[in-house]
Amino acid sequence: MAVKVFVVDDSAVVRQALAHMLSGVADIELIGSAPNPLLAIEMMRKNPPDVLLLDIEMPGMDGLTFLRQIMSSNPIPTVICSTLSTEGSRVALDALSAGAVAVLAKPKLGLKQHLDDSRHEMIQTLKTAARARPRPKSASFGIAARAANTGAKDHNASQSRTPVLGGVHAFAMNKPVLIGSSTGGTQALELILTSLPADAPGIAITQHMPEKFTAMYAQRVDGVCAMNVREAKDGDRLERGVALIAPGGRHMQLTKSNGQYYVKVVDGPPVNRHKPSVDVLFKSAAECAGRDALAMILTGMGDDGARGMKLMHNVGARTIAQNEETCVVFGMPKEAIKLQAVDDILPLEGMARAILQFDSRA
Repeated sequence: MAVKVFVVDDSAVVRQALAHMLSGVADIELIGSAPNPLLAIEMMRKNPPDVLLLDIEMPGMDGLTFLRQIMSSNPIPTVICSTLSTEGSRVALDALSAGAVAVLAKPKLGLKQHLDDSRHEMIQTLKTAARARPRPKSASFGIAARAANTGAKDHNASQSRTPVLGGVHAFAMNKPVLIGSSTGGTQALELILTSLPADAPGIAITQHMPEKFTAMYAQRVDGVCAMNVREAKDGDRLERGVALIAPGGRHMQLTKSNGQYYVKVVDGPPVNRHKPSVDVLFKSAAECAGRDALAMILTGMGDDGARGMKLMHNVGARTIAQNEETCVVFGMPKEAIKLQAVDDILPLEGMARAILQFDSRA
């Protein structure tokens, strides 16, 4: 069955160019378009799309406001296509945080040539988005807000501040936690991290994300977390109260020296078409951490991380996959489960608790 796509963009030229690009594409049907969200609401109510292709700058109601409205009531897989969605832009992160499945940039000049050049990427993105199952944002926003209000750090504090430790955690061994995620992962990670205390075990994260996005994303999540969250640099120590996110365009590995865990940020070819790759992180953790580690694989398209998690499982590490019901895309967890690499399958809301339970075990 064809993927039904609806376009919302105030430019008639863009709407015509997209209609031309998508015409005749197997498995994709453009069911309509509108110049603004207010008109789109009525049209989509009569003929609901599988995927919404949405601009940001529009009269009457901007795209982000519309996206948040959709995601709070009746979530539709949404792909942002905007001149504001350049690499590393805050608008792109806002869109992902609001629930967009993907963000694509379009130029202010040379639109037709750009669409011709990016046709394959656009089509694959729309097909991927059609398999996504975005969740209403109200529940996760509530959890994030509670964490921000009760345990978040002073926004003006230094990035290099020492984690606040307390009780037995101040002297506990740091058992590393490794998390891999892709489509839908930015929201999932935010929910997990905002639910953890300041002295949670060190977490190394590989989220499929382009270069320039990761530093800004880490800064944003750091602002609402009790933990210190930052983009990883080569040689960073993975210590309690710290979450390190692999930089876009580079792989991250876990190493161990003198009883302490560190990360290596390295170049190299894509693995499973991704850079950073979850498999790279998990395989390195299997080698240096073994049964002392916890690995989690979250929502995402494809199979990156499945084989690495199998290696971790084989050496006795604890392994957890996100369940299908709470995944935006049940791809990566499904593949890990197929390989019998998973000890437990949990809903997203149970992940933070699982981390703390793992940390407290003898």
